[in-house]
Amino acid sequence: MTDAEQLTAALGYQGVPAQLLHTRRFEARPARFDDWPKQTPPALIDAFGASGLLRPWQHQVAAAQHALAGEHVVLATGTASGKSLGYQLPIATQLADGRSTALYLAPTKALGADQLGAWRALARDGATWLRASPYDGDTAPADRTWARQHANLVLTNPDMLHVGILPHHQRWAQFFRNLAYVVIDEAHVYRGVFGSHVAVLLRRLSRVVEHYRGAPPVFIGASATSGNPATAFSTLIGADATAITQDASPHGAVTVGFWETELTDKRGEHGAPIRRSATATGADLLTDFAIAGVRTIAFIRSRRGAEAMAQAASRQLAEVDPSLASRVSAYRAGYLPEERRAVETALKTGRLLGVSSTPALELGIDIAGLDAVVVAGWPGTRASFFQQLGRAGRAGQESWAVYVASDDPLDTYLLHHPDAVFDLAVEDTVIDPVNPHILGAHLCAASAELPLQPEDLARFGPEEQVRAVVDDLVEGGYLRRRPAGWFWTHPEHAAAMVSLRDDGGGPVDIVDVESGALLGSMGSPQTHYQAHPGAVYVHQGRTFLVEDLDEDAHVVMVSRAEPDYFTQARDITEIEILDTHEKRENLDKELVWATGAVKVTTQVVSFQRKALVSGEILGEEPLELAARDLFTTAVWFHAPSERLVAAGLTMDRLPGSLHAAEHAMIGLMPLVASNDRWDIGGVSMALHPDTGQPSVFVYDGHAGGAGFAQRGFAQAEVWLRATADAVRSCPCDQGCPACVQSPKCGNRNSPLDKAGAVTVLEFVLAGLQSSAR
Repeated sequence: MTDAEQLTAALGYQGVPAQLLHTRRFEARPARFDDWPKQTPPALIDAFGASGLLRPWQHQVAAAQHALAGEHVVLATGTASGKSLGYQLPIATQLADGRSTALYLAPTKALGADQLGAWRALARDGATWLRASPYDGDTAPADRTWARQHANLVLTNPDMLHVGILPHHQRWAQFFRNLAYVVIDEAHVYRGVFGSHVAVLLRRLSRVVEHYRGAPPVFIGASATSGNPATAFSTLIGADATAITQDASPHGAVTVGFWETELTDKRGEHGAPIRRSATATGADLLTDFAIAGVRTIAFIRSRRGAEAMAQAASRQLAEVDPSLASRVSAYRAGYLPEERRAVETALKTGRLLGVSSTPALELGIDIAGLDAVVVAGWPGTRASFFQQLGRAGRAGQESWAVYVASDDPLDTYLLHHPDAVFDLAVEDTVIDPVNPHILGAHLCAASAELPLQPEDLARFGPEEQVRAVVDDLVEGGYLRRRPAGWFWTHPEHAAAMVSLRDDGGGPVDIVDVESGALLGSMGSPQTHYQAHPGAVYVHQGRTFLVEDLDEDAHVVMVSRAEPDYFTQARDITEIEILDTHEKRENLDKELVWATGAVKVTTQVVSFQRKALVSGEILGEEPLELAARDLFTTAVWFHAPSERLVAAGLTMDRLPGSLHAAEHAMIGLMPLVASNDRWDIGGVSMALHPDTGQPSVFVYDGHAGGAGFAQRGFAQAEVWLRATADAVRSCPCDQGCPACVQSPKCGNRNSPLDKAGAVTVLEFVLAGLQSSAR
């Protein structure tokens, strides 16, 4: 049987359906072992052996030896490759001296809890010197005190390090005086704005540790495979690191299929064809695998999608066999800890045949024995994709994986260019720790921890850039300059100025109209898109409708509801060039490819209601919200209209061609910048007032920029070539959501010229080939 026939047979199909466009098989690989490092305590070897681990794999030993030698190291290998032992081994060895301490950082509480159990098992099984303790928002006050005074291994998250530990570092003096290692687990998660925040946070941590210890700690990273893990991790921690990438762990054979959802008889804007949603198709595959007795996990990015997929699969299974309906479940962030543990246990024991999950189950939680994975919609990065694929086959058995492409330009491109997933590594982790909008608040926090000295500036980035930010803070009254350095002199905590997972604007409270209960909060910049009047708001599995957005009071009022739709906002945008940082021009200097500072004025003008599973547009409502200004970074190009006409366009086609090229470029940027589509925006104009020419801009949707536009500028040819290929290869006639239509276009995707977009993109590519930086 062919790979495609084997995969579809596992689904219980007779023959290979037309939707399966590509398969790739990865053969099983054997384990490659190594000896324990010489300094490993015998009791630690016995403790590992109690769980069945008799010999380590080669990559685990390599990472441990670098760490034991005092070198920063990142272990970037596949799912289930035992990355945990790569840091457990050197840390437990070092902590056996009775003095040293270690800090473990996880991006999610679930992962931290999973690792806490592993550390306590080692202590129980012989490594009795290990005293591991959690320290997060759920830790009781008495347990926090014990952790500070007695634990030699503290497990926390970046948020707690930021607001709960570093601002009170005096209480942690003994711990920091002996801090030998800091573990950054799932390091590939730290990208974009969140990653930039964490990068500055880690520089603050190193500075405080050096104050007590006289030397920085050794950083050990655990990461999924990525384009350049050594560079990414070095940027994250602010110091050179070595990457271990050769995976010596065993893994069962896995066959991966790329699945194109079928066209429906529905039509979208301007009669564009609509494909069946990835959510609905993912539910079908989850159902078919379950009927065939194949234990499956299906990944989808949204909480709403995870719930909808599980509900649809349960309904379909009930029609086949009522006893199967309860054997699928959703799993996502927002569940109570006991609810998450119940799902994890049911998966491990086989009581569940299928689960639909957000990436909460991607991050290292030990779920072995699964037979298949469904990935509904591109997860954002190759690192996440391979993490998710690795969830199956962990017990060494034959496994299956199906990637279901959503109706999106990037998904469409990858569906028809699988080599971009399996054979290329064009994407890179984007981190910008010197973004002044991010760095400024952290410098205030750092000065509150310890007064900033002139010699401290270089640790946060290029000294001139950092000094300019400090000078602005002094001028704004945030810091005061004294002979001994820069001081924070305000009564409030400086760390409270910034949330690591928010891009600014201050929090807005979400309040239940009926009970008056505070449900949660969100950043002010998100409210116009996610909390406008009429928006559907989801909180811990419950849905609400937004009744009112009071921006003056920073409150969103919501009421309980059970709508059968979700909402999506649409906006219109203007852009002004403030400064050009870098540019390329072709030989006649008429095509300009540039990046720089811009002012973006955006107004959310309407929202659409879309069916939960199918994504069908049910209606659109206007909104009256004020415009907002964003100062950020963009990448753009412009050229004389006569040159574009000479390339094959006409003047009347210019607006639609540029508009379509802009939409497609936004859709394909994640291929090179590892951003989410919603992290960026775009503007196109047939005559832009600043350039005086036809222009297309793509900008970072975060104050000061997030590094995406700069990455797009640097990867121009790869990005634009992929964009042109995606538009050209889409089988629609006039443009659709899979190529040039955008779900948030305030102009209702009009005008759009699909063929003209290809002409524009090929013109720019040709010009770049003759350009000089």
